[in-house]
Amino acid sequence: MKSLLHKISEKTATIGIIGLGHTGLSLAHDFGTEGFSIIGYDIDTSKIDALKRKESYLPFLPLGYLFYLLEEQRFVPTSEPADLLQADIKIISVPTPLNAQRLPDISFLKKAIRIAGSFLQEGQLIIIQSTSFPGTTEEEALPLIEKVSSKKVGKDFYLAYVPEREDAGNPKAVLSQIPRICGGITPMCTKLARRLYEHITVSVHACSSTRVAEAAKAFENTYRLINIAFVDEMKVAFDRMGINIWEVIEASSTKPFGYTPFFPGPGIGGECIPVDPIYLAWRAKQYDAPTSMIENAVEINVKTANYVVSRIADALNRSEKSLKGAKILVLGVAFKKDVGDIREAPALRIIPALQTKGALVSYNDPYVPQLDQLTSTPLDEELLGQYDCVVVITDHSRYDWEWICENSQLIVDTRNATHKVSPTLKLRVFL
Repeated sequence: MKSLLHKISEKTATIGIIGLGHTGLSLAHDFGTEGFSIIGYDIDTSKIDALKRKESYLPFLPLGYLFYLLEEQRFVPTSEPADLLQADIKIISVPTPLNAQRLPDISFLKKAIRIAGSFLQEGQLIIIQSTSFPGTTEEEALPLIEKVSSKKVGKDFYLAYVPEREDAGNPKAVLSQIPRICGGITPMCTKLARRLYEHITVSVHACSSTRVAEAAKAFENTYRLINIAFVDEMKVAFDRMGINIWEVIEASSTKPFGYTPFFPGPGIGGECIPVDPIYLAWRAKQYDAPTSMIENAVEINVKTANYVVSRIADALNRSEKSLKGAKILVLGVAFKKDVGDIREAPALRIIPALQTKGALVSYNDPYVPQLDQLTSTPLDEELLGQYDCVVVITDHSRYDWEWICENSQLIVDTRNATHKVSPTLKLRVFL
């Protein structure tokens, strides 16, 4: 332990990152910036080949410095798991999605854990960053690692859980300024993980166990889901009362205590908020614990897409047009502004629902060039004017809202993105 702790303190430890998606690459960049050598592993050889060619497969994530580290041979992308033997620390950052039945799927995580354990040398540290249900590290990861490696935790290797925390697309949410949490199987495991992450963030809160750290991660995003579901439900209620919910939120936000503003939209998306609460609820059911509030919030999120479609139909009706056969342009299909991530994005539910009802749907998103069989449509004055309805799903900063309002026949705005644009003769509907 002392040897590894010394390497971490002196930044001479080599860090292996398993899973080179957005969070994995961000982690590689942050540790590389601090002077650590990085081995990046992914089973997707196309990603490895792209990195070796200095090409980014995530256009919204700057990789310039990572490519500099590649030239300096301090970043080694690979699809050979044996290369991980050279890593003093292995950080697992792979997807933990939902399966077809909308239940937790940790199959990717288990495969990554097996790889980390199979290529484990004495004195190394394994960190799980992927979000999962409380108990995953202790009950799933630990037995598997000890089985495939024939090593014992706390004696031959160290194991900890350090969940990712980021706000993609938010320039104010600098990763180095976001406190992290960690929890280890043993106090030594916790100490190593904490010391490592202190190099890349402002502070690290050590939890008493991996279970607490896992629960905290799920709890944070469940809190957000429930509050967003509440404001989306109130959006429907206030709409029927003839009350503008955005004005209600603005007024409520003047209270300096006991209130945190959440904002309505077309539904939640991303890898965390729609998924983590389901992991937590699934786990709670195994302990016969009630999770009705989580279940209701999940249901509200699903219904929000249907509400958006119904409001589009209402807006078209007021323009004496039918949803069937209407030409609709969706602005933004990413799950949030200024990113290209479409995982669990509301647009993935709204667009098929519109198509099922006979609408002719196109989309534009500067960060998502292709979506299933659709290609992002370029914007120009003539094109905008040809659509019966323009629907704002994702309020990217690159959109010129005044220009869009001036050249559109009808706008249904689910993000309140156009509220600052002076009223025109064009019809706008705010959700």
